[in-house]
Amino acid sequence: MSQQMPDYEPLLTPGEVAMMFRVDPKTVSRWALEGWLPYTWTLGGHRRYPRAAILELLKEGAQPRVV
Repeated sequence: MSQQMPDYEPLLTPGEVAMMFRVDPKTVSRWALEGWLPYTWTLGGHRRYPRAAILELLKEGAQPRVV
């Protein structure tokens, strides 16, 4: 009997998202706090960003204001 792997959504680190948007990781964290980026927390208390949602934002050309 084979066991099936649970489905999961790939998550990105703040650094990975920052590279994709070409901004600083602190900017990514600020965007998340302002509600521009969806995120979840790891058990260790770190933010992670759903890959599909980030790719969709990039595809749409959406980019919050960079200060």
